[in-house]
Amino acid sequence: MNRLPRWRLLAATAAAVLTIFTLAPCATATDGAYNVLVFSKTAGFRHDSIPAGIQALRELGAAGNFTVDATEDSAVFTGDNLSRYQAVVFLNTTGDVLTDPQQTALESYVKGGGGWVGVHSAADTEYDWPFYGELVGAWFRSHPAIQDATVRVSDRAHPATAHLEPTWQRNDEWYNYRTNPRPDLHVLANLDESTYSGGDMGDHPTAWCHPEGNGRAFYTGGGHTIASYSEPAFRQHLLGGVRYAAGKAHADCRPENGYTALYNGSTAGWTQSGPGSFSNSDATLTSVGGMGLLWYSARKVASYSLKLDWKLRGDDNSGVYVGIPDSADPVNAAIDKGYEIQIDATDSPDRTTGAIYGFQSADLVVRDANLNPPGEWNTYEITVDGPRQNIQVYLNGVKINDFTSTDPGRDISAGYVGIQNHGDADEVSFRNIRIRETGGGGTPGPTTIQAENWSSASGVQTYPHAPAHNGTVLGFVDPGDWAAYDGVDLTGVTSLTARVASPGPSGDAGIEIRAGGTTGTRLGVATVPATGGWESCRDIPVTLSDVPSGSQSLYLVFTGGGFDVDDFTLNGGGSGRTGS
Repeated sequence: MNRLPRWRLLAATAAAVLTIFTLAPCATATDGAYNVLVFSKTAGFRHDSIPAGIQALRELGAAGNFTVDATEDSAVFTGDNLSRYQAVVFLNTTGDVLTDPQQTALESYVKGGGGWVGVHSAADTEYDWPFYGELVGAWFRSHPAIQDATVRVSDRAHPATAHLEPTWQRNDEWYNYRTNPRPDLHVLANLDESTYSGGDMGDHPTAWCHPEGNGRAFYTGGGHTIASYSEPAFRQHLLGGVRYAAGKAHADCRPENGYTALYNGSTAGWTQSGPGSFSNSDATLTSVGGMGLLWYSARKVASYSLKLDWKLRGDDNSGVYVGIPDSADPVNAAIDKGYEIQIDATDSPDRTTGAIYGFQSADLVVRDANLNPPGEWNTYEITVDGPRQNIQVYLNGVKINDFTSTDPGRDISAGYVGIQNHGDADEVSFRNIRIRETGGGGTPGPTTIQAENWSSASGVQTYPHAPAHNGTVLGFVDPGDWAAYDGVDLTGVTSLTARVASPGPSGDAGIEIRAGGTTGTRLGVATVPATGGWESCRDIPVTLSDVPSGSQSLYLVFTGGGFDVDDFTLNGGGSGRTGS
């Protein structure tokens, strides 16, 4: 078997351990005091971890300024009593635990603005209550034995997952669910089914959130084991879910589908102009010096939804530019011809967070009600309607600005997007910049997919590796292994470029590119050469033929071993992956 050398296995293990202990602090000191009801009644299987879970929540509450009332008495579910709490936690509940009037009380509480948190077997509860199915997001179907698995974190701005690295290694009992909640909810993390036995969903969400009426719901599939509640990373995951549900931390938990990553660790396609720069570490861009501009120069866009996560260190300054025209001086072109959506804790209303800088203030009341403070992550959605010259700004899922340009000198019908590095005293970080185009008028360009971000796979594994664009590679390749990528738009694609590394491949050392399955239509073959070592990557171009149009499942089927795949780029058309 052509697995990676032993020293690389040891490094991977060390990196996984460090993931648990190098956590960013959760800023709960400013949370006003609040109350949380923890409910752990069981009418089916009873988890021996319930006492550990209650104790963990009490400890988190003592540190995070909330009081925990723990009970298994369903009589507490009345309108008057629930109104005392900002969040209700279903901690490993099972079976039918509420009467009809109690169900009505919980539904009214959540829809009226309360928060709900479900832990693990909360998904094994109240199967005959339709509202509960909507609240929990997906019901339990089966599970394999307790084992280690890799969790892939897709939202690193939500308070439940912002402290995690892109991959999270942990041990638990991993549920298969009756349905996939992705179309209707916001997925925070997925299970990588290639890293454990018994997963059978393919696309396998394991943590998610969603608005419910005027309230908020969060679910995590973790928490079966007693050990879970002593894990620092899982405890902070749980704390973030409670804070979100209680309305103490804000997040965009609307469903998110159809976006293509512009930045999620790789700066391919981006250009720095003007003074200063951005550091790039842990799939996070952080401004350094200035005043400059990091802009996505690979292509123009016209009508689109642009999403990105950002965090201020303190009273810092940055912004997001849209409608940047072609220019030999992109920095001044962005300022004079485009529009800046401001990020700044303090300034005049038309120059603070959410403003169209210098033109229109955000709705300050709505903004301030949905803004996380410096030190915590926020999410912008910026929608641009080129033909209407309209810009709308959403902060953590809530619209705070709606602006229509009437300036003939600023035409946003097609342009570039970028982020500002403002100056030496300003430190602003960005993550997960993604786009969903909603109309024509832009210029098509190549789409890069990180090889480790597969939808399903066999044999291969992910491996943290600093030289990779996203800090992680697809590795441990043997003949017959494969990786699949669902929802890839192949319309107009004519070639593929694979970025690989190998000290000397073995066997046939090929990558077959196929559509629809491991034996589906073969679109092309990449032959992997020796690149000079694991640290040296090389781009291998492949001309494709018989390429189908539309959204497809793209397969990489490996006919040899002894190499890593960092990413691959589709050239000639398409708009990337159509899934979230």
